[in-house]
Amino acid sequence: MIFCVEDDAGIRNMVVYTLNASGLEAEGFPDGKSFFAALAQRRPRLVMLDIMLPGEEDGITILKRLRGNAATADIPVIMATAKGTEYDKVMGLDLGADDYLAKPFGMMEMVSRVKAVLRRTAPPEELASLQVGELELNPNAHTVCANGRRIQLTLKEYELLRLFMENPGRVFTRNQLLERIWDADYLGETRTVDVHIGTLRTKLGHCGDYIETVRGVGYRMEGKA
Repeated sequence: MIFCVEDDAGIRNMVVYTLNASGLEAEGFPDGKSFFAALAQRRPRLVMLDIMLPGEEDGITILKRLRGNAATADIPVIMATAKGTEYDKVMGLDLGADDYLAKPFGMMEMVSRVKAVLRRTAPPEELASLQVGELELNPNAHTVCANGRRIQLTLKEYELLRLFMENPGRVFTRNQLLERIWDADYLGETRTVDVHIGTLRTKLGHCGDYIETVRGVGYRMEGKA
């Protein structure tokens, strides 16, 4: 849900209609009082906040209240202003606004800004753990366990293992591994891959046998029951 706080009914209705038509659920409010009443019942994903509002609280005052309350401090806010000076923009950004729109603004620009802020402020996606036999890799915690034992790996070893576990059964040539793990510009030798595979196998113990050598080609990881 996106809350739009705008005293001009025409603009408010158009913003709410456009957001709803774009697949973004929205609700409008004419002033701070009605906005905070709704906020007490439901937390929005984002607030579009006009600076010039009737009543005791303008947009800047509302923004200060939002940022000063731990329960609402992280709600993304886009400020809107009809003024031509830079003062309101700077004030809003300094107080923690995530973006601003200068009136008059186009509806497509508004939708684009809203989507951009939502993407930028979205919590990181939780990634599923990878499991092959007795080997488990947690990409969120950046940990590896083999047979229930925590294994300490270097960054390159970790990246190699993750690539293999994400692609069980797929054969990677040494050159492909150089390009994927050491990037395409790395001026190394395929022997670099062999050395890292060797140390990775050693650290993984018997789970290291999951990484198979395909003679004349490269390496692959076979899934184990």
